Amino acid sequence: MTPEEALRSHRWCKLIVGASYHHVPAIRNLALVYGLAGVSCLDVAADPAIVRAALAGLDVAQRWGMPHRPWLMVSLNDGEDPHFRKAVFEGDRCPPDCAQPCRPVCPTQAIGWLQNGTGEWLGVTADLCYGCGRCLTVCPPQRIETVPQTYDPLALWRGPLGSEIQAIEIHTQPDRETAFAECWARLAPVIPQLRAVSVSFPDLPDLESALRARLAAMHPFPEHLIWQVDGRPMSGDIGRGTSHAAAKLGTRVLAMGLPGFVQLAGGTNDRTPQDLAAAPALAGAAFGGYGRTLVADLLARGGDHLETDAEAFTAAIARAKQLVTAVQGGTPPSPPQICYPA
Repeated sequence: MTPEEALRSHRWCKLIVGASYHHVPAIRNLALVYGLAGVSCLDVAADPAIVRAALAGLDVAQRWGMPHRPWLMVSLNDGEDPHFRKAVFEGDRCPPDCAQPCRPVCPTQAIGWLQNGTGEWLGVTADLCYGCGRCLTVCPPQRIETVPQTYDPLALWRGPLGSEIQAIEIHTQPDRETAFAECWARLAPVIPQLRAVSVSFPDLPDLESALRARLAAMHPFPEHLIWQVDGRPMSGDIGRGTSHAAAKLGTRVLAMGLPGFVQLAGGTNDRTPQDLAAAPALAGAAFGGYGRTLVADLLARGGDHLETDAEAFTAAIARAKQLVTAVQGGTPPSPPQICYPA
């Protein structure tokens, strides 16, 4: 099923790799695994190194018989946004008797002991942090801060990578109508080249008016418009109940009758296919923390090139396919035949 077919038939399944996630080996392997699983779209940071990593994974997936090539989407923002930040702190300022509750709550194990030639200290591995903020709330002395991640909206299109990108996502927040319009205007030269533009938003005050104000700024209008409802941001790996917030927000947006497709995100997990079945007018769902966590242990086993570990590779594809097929319906595609020399 091509991405366009999935979107138009309301069986769209997107993997959110992360707007601030920069771990190149994991991104390459996530693209490989979910590409082979038949995902509709991969959503990555608007960073040239990250785009190249995703493309590398998709190229390998193509050689393994990927059923179709998913659209590659890059995420941008119209201002300060929790998806575009990284945690930072100075480990030498931590109390010596601190229980370090920040470490177990980090979903990517980004917080740990770092080393250089002069010593060891507690800190954040920036490439692994995607800004979920769970460490912020549990730090006893409240020493953890965040730094924003910023991207030039058009930088990728000044070079050859722009032709490899099929979609953009714009993250917006309350009271950003003017900022959104300015962001759209900057992107106007590339929007006609894209297959889709997604607008990601939480439950904004006076939601319908806020969305219609953004709709009015969409010149030129994209080939496909996706409204991504961010029910409970970056929480799908916490528990099954988080999917409910996204489904509830999605049904509200559907009732507004806006042009385009409505897609769930923010808290999506293995319960989400049931929520989609209960509201067939929803176009599908995007999975972030849950989709990554589903295969994280296997990616860790496989190293930089997951396909060199036949057992982990096969198991990761099977898990990813189970999720994608739950959204798209039907029988999971056959796994690739993996044969290695003894």
